[in-house]
Parts: sequence; C-alpha cells; structure tokens
Amino acid sequence: MTLHQAQTTPLREVESVDAIRAHFPALERQHGGHPVAYFDGPGGTQVPREVADAMADYLLRHNANTHWHYPTSEETDQLIADTRAAAADFLNGSPDEVAFGANMTTLTFHLARALGRAWGPGDEVIVTELDHHANIAPWRALERERGITIRSVPFRPETGQLDWPGLERAIGSRTRLLAIGGASNALGTVNDIGAAAGLARSVGALTFVDAVHYAPHVLPDVQALGADFLVWSAYKVYGPHLGIAWGRRDRLEALDAPKLDPAPSHVPDKLETGTQNHEGIAGLSATVAFLASLAPPGASRRARLTATFDALHRRSEVLCRRLWDGLGGIAGVRRFGPAPSLPRTPTISFAVEGRASAGVARACAAHGVFVSNGDFYATTVVDRLGYSADGLIRAGCACYTSADEIDRLLGCVRLAAAGAVVGVTAG
Repeated sequence: MTLHQAQTTPLREVESVDAIRAHFPALERQHGGHPVAYFDGPGGTQVPREVADAMADYLLRHNANTHWHYPTSEETDQLIADTRAAAADFLNGSPDEVAFGANMTTLTFHLARALGRAWGPGDEVIVTELDHHANIAPWRALERERGITIRSVPFRPETGQLDWPGLERAIGSRTRLLAIGGASNALGTVNDIGAAAGLARSVGALTFVDAVHYAPHVLPDVQALGADFLVWSAYKVYGPHLGIAWGRRDRLEALDAPKLDPAPSHVPDKLETGTQNHEGIAGLSATVAFLASLAPPGASRRARLTATFDALHRRSEVLCRRLWDGLGGIAGVRRFGPAPSLPRTPTISFAVEGRASAGVARACAAHGVFVSNGDFYATTVVDRLGYSADGLIRAGCACYTSADEIDRLLGCVRLAAAGAVVGVTAG
C-alpha cells in the first residue's frame, strides 16, 4: 500500500453488509462466548483494516515534520494536501477551506475564541437544547469572557424535534451566530440546517454546524447547507481520532485566530495550532477512500461517496425501523426521539422501567452486545426528558450493523425488562 491510497475492493452492492463487515477486524472479537455487536458507534465507530494500515504505514515509513527539504517531510506535506482534498470531496467544499485539529470540541473552542474577539455586550449567539455541549460550552465561555448574550432554543421532548417557532423568535437583529447541530447524538433528530442557516442569513448572522453525529449518516454538502462553518470528527465515521473544521474561505480569512507569530497566517493553516496528528490525517484519507470504495468504480470520488451514503441510508432506515418497532413491543421500555418516519439517524435512546441505564448496558454486554449509556454530553436533552439522575441507553446502527444484531439487542432488552418486572434491582 502506498502512502496516499487505501487498498480497498469495490463492492458492487453497497447494501451487502457481509462484504462490509469483512473490512472490520473488531467484529471478530468474542465476549462471554458471543460475537460482539457494536452499537456504540455514536460515541465512536469501529475502524476498517485499511485505515489502521494507512496510519501504520505513515508512522513506520514516512514519519516527519512538515515543510523541510527531504523526502519524508515532503511526503508528509503531500499527505496533508491530499487529505484536505479528500475531506473537501467529503464535504463538497474546497481543500483550502479544510483545517485539522485534535477533535471537534477543541476546534470549536478555538473558532469560538477567534469569532468572539469581534463581539461584545449586546451581541447574541443562539444555541439549542438538542446539542451536544461541545456546541454550547464554547459559546457560553464567550458569555463570561466577552459579555455577549446566549439565547437557547428549546426542543419538544415528546417528539425530540427542535422548537422551530422558538428558533424563529430567538433570531433577531442582535444575532451574530447560530450554533446548531446537524443531528442530535442523543435522540437521532436531524435538523433542517439549510432552513436554519437561511434564517440566520436573513439577519446577517453566521451559522456554525456541529456535524459530528450528522456526517456518519448524511453526507454533508456545505454548498447546499448554506452554513459558514462546519465541524466533524473522523472517529465517528470509521476513522481515527481527528477533528475537521470547514469554513467558507472569506470567513476563515477574516478570523482573528489565536496563533504563534511565526506560524502561517494564510488559510487554512492559520487555524492549525502546533504540529498536527499526521498519522490521524493519513487515517482520514484512508477513511474517505474506504467509503468511496464501497460504491461501483468509475465516477468521481464525491459521486462514489454520494452513492455509498445513499445506499447505506436506505439500509439504515430498515434497521432503524426494526429496532424502533422492536423496542416499542417490549413492556416497560420508553423510546425517545422522532419516529422512523421523520428525519432522523439510526440512533435510538431508550429507558427500561425499573432498571438503571448502567445495569441494562452491563446486561447487554454480558451477551456480547455493546451499547452506550449516560447523558452522552447532551446533558440538557437528558435532563429535559427527566433522566438526569441515571441517563439513557443508546444504540446506534453503523455500516456494519446486521439485522441479526438488532434482534440480539432486542433479546437483551427483553431480558432486562423482564428482570425489572420480577424484581431485579436497579444498577
């Protein structure tokens, strides 16, 4: 394998889950005598072999710092340029609008500080209750540091959807930025980002999109979305622990980004503080190549990515319905978020009456079914639903999830619910 190319075998049928699963060594793991079924993807997906190989190849054969005049440094420069182009194809943006960082949270704090240098008392930022707190805390910090005002748009607990009239009321002449999630990592709700960005634009405000839970399920199109900034994390989309930020070139150029004096002042390098995670960047390039390889060859990389996501979306709709309906048929289970007929990702959070979320998660793990539990850093969502003391159980479908695994999960939840009925203690 070369530095810049992941060796993947194109699949004629993207819907072939068995062919996709063959790329993921983690699926060979056994726990308690059971093959492991990973439903923890919303917190971090498993990684295909090609991604790990690309990262190892970089570290073992090309490892160097940048901008020097010897082969490994030049190869690293080329890797970064190639990965910017791959990420730009993933987003339908331009390579010079793509910056890398430690993770979405770090990038958001960095961008918030840069934007906040131009704001002060009287300026307003809009956030939403649906969001992961990585898209709330950085803006709240500006409330303390710059004296701006934060307005929070509620969501409707009964549907898991954003209160759209509330968003319309919140946006006004003092709004400087709307910070909104593409999709809720707790409830799976997909927001209408294009319409939200249009509202912000109508009053001259910017839009910042947290696409961390959106990007694994809906291929982002920054041109169609109309946002000014968008951030996502490779490790939620079958890649390494790496954050990616996109911004419209004119917006990036105008940023007063904190940086070292000798560091580059041009975009997008001005956003990247210190030496980057080069092996992670190599892994991201391989991740995009892997996803594109799941579609038939011959089209552009963006067209192949679109075909892959379209096919995976169709399959995930079936899995989501199977899980939603199955949970709904279990006495004592309460489901949250939009019904499968509404815009959503295949991530479902639920609670089992009489059982602590940690107890349900441990019971599932004993049968080789790995689910997340807690508040998932969407603390406001869980609090509004009345589960702040214990949290929820969350199951997310990924490209490698099978119908059989859905049934195994449902079987575990039935056991947990039955245990609660016969007096199994919580926790």
